[in-house]
Amino acid sequence: MQCRSCNSSQFRLFADLGVTPNANSFRADSERMQPELFLPLRAHVCTSCKLVQLADTESASFFFNATYPYFSSWSPSWLAHASAYADKMTAERKLGADALVVELASNDGYLLQFFKARGIPTLGIDPAANCAEAAVKTHGIETIVDFFGAALGRRLAAEGRSADLIAANNVLAHVPDPNDFVAGVAALLKPDGVATFEFPHLVELIGNHQFDTIYHEHYSYLSLLALEPLFARHGLAVVDVDRLPTHGGSLRLHVALAASGRAPGPAVAALRADEQAAGLDSLDTYSGFAADVAKLKRRLLSLLIELKDAGRSIAAYGAPAKGNTLLNYCGIGRDMIDFTVDRSTWKQNLWLPGTDIPILAPDAIDKARPDYVLILPWNLSTEIMQQMAHIGEWGGRFIVPIPEPRVV
Repeated sequence: MQCRSCNSSQFRLFADLGVTPNANSFRADSERMQPELFLPLRAHVCTSCKLVQLADTESASFFFNATYPYFSSWSPSWLAHASAYADKMTAERKLGADALVVELASNDGYLLQFFKARGIPTLGIDPAANCAEAAVKTHGIETIVDFFGAALGRRLAAEGRSADLIAANNVLAHVPDPNDFVAGVAALLKPDGVATFEFPHLVELIGNHQFDTIYHEHYSYLSLLALEPLFARHGLAVVDVDRLPTHGGSLRLHVALAASGRAPGPAVAALRADEQAAGLDSLDTYSGFAADVAKLKRRLLSLLIELKDAGRSIAAYGAPAKGNTLLNYCGIGRDMIDFTVDRSTWKQNLWLPGTDIPILAPDAIDKARPDYVLILPWNLSTEIMQQMAHIGEWGGRFIVPIPEPRVV
């Protein structure tokens, strides 16, 4: 095993979540009796550059293909986040009809639609053909179906399609070769262009026990500490930082070509200091995470077992990838959870991988009237509890599992 960033071969174990199926391998009725592929789910920290990364996983084409089930537009709060980003970046970068905004992992056009509505030319790049098709059909977003890297970045630049703004939202963690990806960003940027990278912050993952964000599609778990050397290797520099509430606490790094001479803003130094205070530069910080995760697992299981033994019914809300890590690692199956629901019609009437829990439409909760609803996309718990507040009419309550299991 070699570090995906610095090529070191020295690691320390960060988390061992056993063996689990691919978190997005939802199963149709016809597939339920077929064997499932389970893979080790182990994360290690590089002792040199402190990049947390998976040891055992599949190629990116295994995960991201024509049947990828995640469509960003199903979340109203995420669409609002995307619209606010478009407002902010259009104003800051003074983007107009002569600019080009490129999104890497553009999914179903959830973000680029807001730039296009402002008359700003856009280009999406995404390897999932079904998501790209939705972007074209729904929003008219030109989308290249491919994995992004240095070769594609250089080709687009040679065609005169260099970018004023590159958006890379929650994609860098999904990249098996971050050096190739970042080299592509450097090649595609205009000399005065900016790329933004959004990702869940490793500090939040550790401090709030967000172990369920570890799954096979996420090759890496990110921090400024680990990323600055990676960017510098390819002639890029972090010039600003936004701290975001999304996904349980995220960062948005604004990155420019180092040759542009842009001085970093004070938020960059502040984040460096905060990561140092959180101990990200010390291996001891990473060593205690596994024990914290095991303790959370026992607490959640104890709560669910107590409720089931008391004759209570429990359903779940959502079918996110993170939920499948949580359920499989904790050993929570149909003996505890009757069913889950999801707003995405792409997931309805399928079955969760590993646990074989059925995914139904949200109105199944109204019909079954469960005593408790376990919120699997806990990062959207406020939004979901507002949407489903009516469960209180029959005495229903919510269970939020992260950062500590609690009944709401």
